[in-house]
Amino acid sequence: MKGLKLNNWLIFQSTALGFLMLSSGITGLGSQSSIPNVAPETIEIKAPMLQSESRSENFKVITKRSITVEEYVRNYFSDIPVMIEIAKCESRFRQHDRDGDTLRGEKNNLDRGVMQINEFYHIEDSEKLGFDILTLEGNTSYARSLFEKYGVKPWSSSSRCWNKTSAYSQYKKELAMK
Repeated sequence: MKGLKLNNWLIFQSTALGFLMLSSGITGLGSQSSIPNVAPETIEIKAPMLQSESRSENFKVITKRSITVEEYVRNYFSDIPVMIEIAKCESRFRQHDRDGDTLRGEKNNLDRGVMQINEFYHIEDSEKLGFDILTLEGNTSYARSLFEKYGVKPWSSSSRCWNKTSAYSQYKKELAMK
């Protein structure tokens, strides 16, 4: 019976993730931009602690599932679709380079990670806020902070790539209503 509950929970989690991805519009289909294909980078996530319904038995199950940086970004910015488009244009959804180091910008090597946060301008402020822009979590969290303060302006250099997307059109409509 215990195995059945655990299996049902894992099936539920997998199914819920699939529905979340579908409802967020994650279909794996390409967009209109001409960004070259890059092999997906994966990260590891752990499932939360599960408790049985029996009072006397608590158990912890840790499962690892690889997800791509793209999946992480799409989930993290599901409420700000234009940031997904920006990540796609800035880094092609990559946090690391081929050697495993934090990705550097092609035109400016001080631009770092999936959101291409510039170290020169942002390292001090990001650290004050507790974000390590060299990690995926810190890079995306600091990008969210920048977006909340400045909108899409910090990524204006890549706007030719993302400003014709439906996500940007929606962002402009929402901005106009404020």
